[in-house]
Amino acid sequence: MKLEMLIDELQEIVDSAFKMPFSGGKKVVNAERIQEIVEEMRTNMPQEVRQAKSIVADRNNIINKAKKEAEMVVQQAEERAKAMVERNEITRQAQQKATEIVAKAEEEATQVKQAANRYIEHIMKKADDDLSLNLAALKKTRQNLRTYQTKNESSGKSGGRTARTAKRDSNHEDGGDKQ
Repeated sequence: MKLEMLIDELQEIVDSAFKMPFSGGKKVVNAERIQEIVEEMRTNMPQEVRQAKSIVADRNNIINKAKKEAEMVVQQAEERAKAMVERNEITRQAQQKATEIVAKAEEEATQVKQAANRYIEHIMKKADDDLSLNLAALKKTRQNLRTYQTKNESSGKSGGRTARTAKRDSNHEDGGDKQ
């Protein structure tokens, strides 16, 4: 799944990032690559939604098919019952069987619907959980980057550049967006 590969790549970037000395475990990451990955995740998200819609459509098709089969069975049972009207016992048995078949078909349709709903809920929850984890990690990484930049700007140094150059470069990497 493309989305999971992107999540793994984000994790790999964070895991392999250079640790800043004396920063309490903070790391320097490639913010541009992280932004690209987030954009790819946004692009791939509709695929997950399409899959969920497809599952719902499949569920509806299964339910409709079960209803049609149940109607067909009921119709067949009614036709048989009409042919055997003169025999009370046979008629009663046919009606009982038809009722059982309808009940069974309705029960199966309900079970299929419940199973489809559970599966859809599972898929949606997993996607939601994965996105929440990735968003939290991304926010933390961005905050760490901001903290690092602010710390360097306040000390007047930024990797051999002036604080003004580091701030200009930081704004350029963020797309000019001051946050």
